[in-house]
Amino acid sequence: MSSAAPRHDGPEDGTDRQLAQPGSVRHSLIELAVPAVLAEVLFALVGGWPGAGAGAVLLGATGLLVARRVAGAGAETFSLRSRPRQMAVYEPGLGDWRWTVRQGLDPRGDVAPLRSRLQRLYAVRLAEVHGLNLSADRDRAAELLGPRLWPWIDPSAPAPAEVLPAEVLRRLVDRLDSL
Repeated sequence: MSSAAPRHDGPEDGTDRQLAQPGSVRHSLIELAVPAVLAEVLFALVGGWPGAGAGAVLLGATGLLVARRVAGAGAETFSLRSRPRQMAVYEPGLGDWRWTVRQGLDPRGDVAPLRSRLQRLYAVRLAEVHGLNLSADRDRAAELLGPRLWPWIDPSAPAPAEVLPAEVLRRLVDRLDSL
């Protein structure tokens, strides 16, 4: 039996040269660099040295704005993004609870953020303490919460039409604490 060494087709210096995979940062930079160089050449041809300088400043500023947007996409607290998109990438902290509770109790507010956060808290508590999955073990979870609180936590049912009463919120928090 002969043991063949693995074949290595890369360069001799030990670094692997691969084509940039679509969707990778390297691929994106290559795709953006080509039009940027062509635009800079066009600025230089049309405007001479002043045009080339203005083009470099314009392309640099645009590049910094795009880089900031891409690098900080998950961490921005303020942006021009629509609210649902922003909530999908931004995980609220404890400081947002005041706003969430105020909106959930306000007749003109939105109860959905408060309801989803309560559902996550109940899912974690039921999993840790009782070994239940809130979505899979709905009957047992409904039994633990009781018929008056379950409609507010039931993940497969739509939110109740009325505003979350403060008393129900107190009962939900107390029940969460007692689980």
